[in-house]
Amino acid sequence: MPTLKDRGFLHPLASEITPQAAYLRRRELLQGLGLAGAAALLPAAGPALAQRAAPPLPPLPGARSTVPGAIATDKLTDFKDASTYNNFYEFGLDKDDPAKHAHTLKTRPWTVAIEGAVKKPGLLDIEAVLKLAPMEERIYRLRCVEGWSMVIPWVGFSLAELIRRVEPTGNAKFVEFVTLADRAQMPGLRSSVLDWPYVEGLRMDEAMHPLTLLAFGMYGQVLPNQNGAPLRLVVPWKYGFKSGKSLVKIRFVEQQPKSSWEKAAPQEYGFFSNVNPQVDHPRWSQATERRIGEDGLFAKKRPTLLFNGYEPQVGQLYAGMDLRRFF
Repeated sequence: MPTLKDRGFLHPLASEITPQAAYLRRRELLQGLGLAGAAALLPAAGPALAQRAAPPLPPLPGARSTVPGAIATDKLTDFKDASTYNNFYEFGLDKDDPAKHAHTLKTRPWTVAIEGAVKKPGLLDIEAVLKLAPMEERIYRLRCVEGWSMVIPWVGFSLAELIRRVEPTGNAKFVEFVTLADRAQMPGLRSSVLDWPYVEGLRMDEAMHPLTLLAFGMYGQVLPNQNGAPLRLVVPWKYGFKSGKSLVKIRFVEQQPKSSWEKAAPQEYGFFSNVNPQVDHPRWSQATERRIGEDGLFAKKRPTLLFNGYEPQVGQLYAGMDLRRFF
């Protein structure tokens, strides 16, 4: 079994947290980018976006989502924190490694293989995937299994939009997601912390839930490499490691797939990995969390919410299940 390294599981220190920045409305951001005309095509200004004088990435605006639960009212995490404090082990085990090393990732050309129990398998070019549905902005809470959380405005559309188009057969009970594993681009693959490539999975009803997001951007611009460019999964009621990054393969399968963390440490990481304050990780409590960029060293931690606060939207998916057994 791969060796687990505690250095990847440290809680943030006060010195690692950047103070919360001011935010601008979407219309003001677009005007600052010289895209005032594009702003006229959007609905009334939605949640504020992080202020950046000269974003290095192309803008990717999205209309405010109307999916129930898709717009959290929490204060947004600063873009700098969200893009420099990451878990993306393909680029290193420390939180700042992805931002340091992910510039080596080439996101074009890029294809996503659709495989398994579907009527329309094949390779989808990223540009075709981008056109499958209108872009939406969704503000989701992100809860990490290590005890920290963020609030991020993502840009994308429901994964269900892609799933419907590839037409799964009756044998498709689960969806497996595979991340790129290229040693030439990803220095973290030299580590034995996991068995590469990184694999995650969802039950079909979880994958089809409207909150399950296929994300291409954040903070009104395309995804930074370190956050999972060019496309990633975001499943807001599960711990962050369930949301696979830099996806290259989506497989529809009959049997429950074995995820990477399940293979590495099955006693610590279950398949479902729903946020649950009553089910602790063997090495730390899940009852509370620290919001990155907001809670100082001596600030009281906030209580963790069941399903990360999305119980009204997703609780019915797990009705009757023993959440301690199926953790």
